[in-house]
Amino acid sequence: MTDRTIPVIAYGPLSPYLLEGLESRFAVHRLAADAAPDALPDAVRNARALVSFGALGASAAVMDALPALEIVSLFSVGYDKVDVDHARAKGIRVTNTPDVLTDDVADLAVGLLFATVRNIAANDRMVRAGAWARGESPALSARVTGRRIGILGLGRIGRAIAARLEPVAGEIVYHNRRPAPDSGYRYIADPIAFARESEAIIVATSGGPEAAKLVDAAMLDALGPQGVIVNISRGSVIDEPALVAALAERRIAGAGLDVFADEPHVPQELLTMDHVVLQPHQGSATVLTRQAMADLALANLDAHFAGRELLTPVV
Repeated sequence: MTDRTIPVIAYGPLSPYLLEGLESRFAVHRLAADAAPDALPDAVRNARALVSFGALGASAAVMDALPALEIVSLFSVGYDKVDVDHARAKGIRVTNTPDVLTDDVADLAVGLLFATVRNIAANDRMVRAGAWARGESPALSARVTGRRIGILGLGRIGRAIAARLEPVAGEIVYHNRRPAPDSGYRYIADPIAFARESEAIIVATSGGPEAAKLVDAAMLDALGPQGVIVNISRGSVIDEPALVAALAERRIAGAGLDVFADEPHVPQELLTMDHVVLQPHQGSATVLTRQAMADLALANLDAHFAGRELLTPVV
């Protein structure tokens, strides 16, 4: 649907492809991520839609500052930064972009697992620094093949990760709030028992308050000194200070991290650890997937303003 009279907010930094799609359809007003909600221009306050990315979302204060707001269209699968209860109470629709990013996030999760266990990033730095040429030998690594791999959150992405690891894993186990139907994998109801039985954990659960610091010091200790953890979910799911301490004290063997509690800020201690592999939140960051996410965000807006059913509603 194209109606250049409909005011829409592009909130925070969005991809050029998504911005082009918005500007071809609507009257777009760009709003900086740090804009004060109580000092918005009238043209912005009259916006009927807000398009945002997952790490920024839409707070209750932002929604309250936009009295004409009808829909928040997210350029992400995660919506933990949106005050969903507040949106529901105000009758504001919320959509996200699930499914289209599943494969790329799963690919990165598996890549981080192998990179962490096989010391790929540390060995790369060693070669680039000339240490290998000077006769130094890298430390021997552990192996992925044959490990019991725990998936924390067996949703769409968790299942895709498990499917990729089936050919090499000794066993795949998982922990959810409840058993997943027809998974074929062993369910472990207690999170500590799950961590104790896992030789590697991949965090793929959804974010939000209910999952905050789900992976705590007790779970990390249960994972143990030979275990590694990979997080492609949300930084808030892991107790970050507890993780830093466990890594510093070698109470776990390593970590592969794509997400952090206060992005883009990463704990300084992690930057010096060779047994940690770091990524700048790149799970869905391929050209095709980011275009598919933008197309879905636009399609939800088109459906809303045409009076059709939303494609991927959250609220």
